[in-house]
Amino acid sequence: QVSLVESGGGLVQAGDSLRLSCAASGRTFSTLAMGWFRQAPGKERRLVARINRSGDMTYYVDAVKGRFTISRDNAKSTLYLQINGLQPEDTAVYYCVADIGAIIATYPAYWGQGTQVTVSS
Repeated sequence: QVSLVESGGGLVQAGDSLRLSCAASGRTFSTLAMGWFRQAPGKERRLVARINRSGDMTYYVDAVKGRFTISRDNAKSTLYLQINGLQPEDTAVYYCVADIGAIIATYPAYWGQGTQVTVSS
């Protein structure tokens, strides 16, 4: 069983930056494809970014391109999401996700509990 624990969320002002972290355990981290989803109030959970097992291939949804950077440290079993230029519309619960495979599935098998990011204008 894969366990994912997010940290780094909080209340910030528009224009600030945050770095979210996700500590993984239960399986060799380098065998897991990883990603970040988010769920804004009243909306569905949606993919934000994903990264392959080795960390050399990434994907971002259009809404976050140029502001979000996904990365991983396989030696530390940790996934990161650097968020710059935060905007009020980035307010959401951010979920770390994982799958056994080259990339995460449309609905990944493993989810963290989420970390709240709130951006004030």
